[in-house]
Parts: sequence; C-alpha cells; structure tokens
Amino acid sequence: MNPKVSIIMGSTSDLPVMERAAALLNEFQVPFEICALSAHRTPEAVEDFARNAEARGVEVIIAGAGMAAHLPGVIASMTTLPVVGVPISSSLDGIDALLAIVQMPPGIPVATVGINAAQNAALLALQVLAKSDNTLKIRFKDYKENLKTKIVDANRELAELKYEFKVN
Repeated sequence: MNPKVSIIMGSTSDLPVMERAAALLNEFQVPFEICALSAHRTPEAVEDFARNAEARGVEVIIAGAGMAAHLPGVIASMTTLPVVGVPISSSLDGIDALLAIVQMPPGIPVATVGINAAQNAALLALQVLAKSDNTLKIRFKDYKENLKTKIVDANRELAELKYEFKVN
C-alpha cells in the first residue's frame, strides 16, 4: 500500500500536533506516511523526499513546522503536489511560523491552516483526494453532516440547562 498523503514535520517535538492529522486520515482509511525532515538540518533528505513523493503515489503533502517554518515552502518549491502547511506554536505563540508559511513568494503556493490546526490540514487533504475518489467523497460528506448533528445535539443539551435568568 502506497501513501496518498505524507505528513512531514520538522522534528518529533511537532508530533503531538501532527498526530491529529494522522488520526483523521486513519479514521477515513486513507494510506499515509509520517516522518520528520528538517529544511535546515537535513536539506538533502527534504529535496529527495519532495522530488520523489509523486512517483511513490503521494497526492498531497501536509508539512508542519514551528519557528522559522521553512519546511512547507521548501517542499513546495520542489514539487507540483499540493502542500498544506501547519504552523506549529513553538515560539511567539506560533505567529512566527504562521507568517513564515503563509507569506510565500509568487509561484510557490502553500495552503496554510491555522496554528496547530493539523486536523484541518488533513480535512483539506481529504477534500483534494475526494475529487477523484467517490467513496472518500461520501465519507467526507457524512463527516460534515455529523458536524451539524453535534451542534444540534449540543443546543438540545444547552436548552436543558437551568438558570434563574436564562430565557431560552
């Protein structure tokens, strides 16, 4: 089984955030790989990964990084695959990573989700994959419907809360 999604992080200290993407891809039964690569410490390995990902069957790359956060952009500069950047809060509350990922030069796009929002990165990857996979498209639609159900259920529970001055 070849991976359809690659989850890449700058170091294993990013794993608690990036595991959220892995868990969601696993729930959707999408084959993925997960590894650590550093744009600054292992640039040759990053280049090898980026240039060969598509040939290995990868269709979307999720790249998480903190601080200077060059990893998603470096990968995007070396592949035509969609890259989703996950800024990770490691300093400056993640604002430094967010700006480093979102401010890419013309011609090197990186889709960027919120700080520590690896789950949204996985959802974006799933949307890309669902364009050519009807089974995945149905699972994704069901997932979205379940989000609605959670809110309806939450409002039902909130209606049961009793306070002297609560009017709903």
